[in-house]
Amino acid sequence: MGDTAVPVLWSGDLKDTLDFYRALGYTVTHEQTRPYAYGAVEANGCAIHFAAAPAGTELPAEQVGCLIMLDDVADRHRAFTAALRKRYGKIPAKGCPRITRFRPGQSRFSVIDPVGNTIIYIQRDEPEDLEYGGSRELDGLARVLDNARILRDFKNDDATAIRVLEVGLGRFGATASTVDKARALAALAELAIATGDFERAAKLRSELGAVTLSEGERAVVAAEWRAASDLTNWLAETD
Repeated sequence: MGDTAVPVLWSGDLKDTLDFYRALGYTVTHEQTRPYAYGAVEANGCAIHFAAAPAGTELPAEQVGCLIMLDDVADRHRAFTAALRKRYGKIPAKGCPRITRFRPGQSRFSVIDPVGNTIIYIQRDEPEDLEYGGSRELDGLARVLDNARILRDFKNDDATAIRVLEVGLGRFGATASTVDKARALAALAELAIATGDFERAAKLRSELGAVTLSEGERAVVAAEWRAASDLTNWLAETD
């Protein structure tokens, strides 16, 4: 039997932290408050431990805690979404705790617990040669879209993804294909919804609706178009 690494994350309010993981379906396997706070949870054979930060330590608002590899990332995201909606009456998509959104085809998502520990759940067979943006096979607005995808789906940095797309449209919009411009508008609409700017999202979707596309081109843009609607519905779901 090989070695097993067990992540030890900051506990914060231990009871609150353990209750959060219970809501996700984890089993609490250890909980103590004296002589020091320490707890542990486990699910699917994977354990996570929690310990109090040393006295005087100022924790960052959020910090990467660990990576968890699993077989069906989409199914786990659905399960966690339902569990968190049941606990909070809505999907916590901002602040701590929260869960990041999930688009069809994604290979990972993140859960940020009440302390700010970030756990990244990753599809076990995620390609080893995954292109992390800026593919040399792309240029112009297509490459900008690729960079924005990485910022959005892998770095959870919506604000920078928005800036990258806006700058890219300004720089390459005049020479880019109609399909790429439509994809950029759709991506910006989804990002506007994610950041709570619903008025801008409506304007972008209206602008996108006015773009003349062939049936084949609309099929290419469809995934980005649906992403904005799917995100709207996901955020609106309540218990």
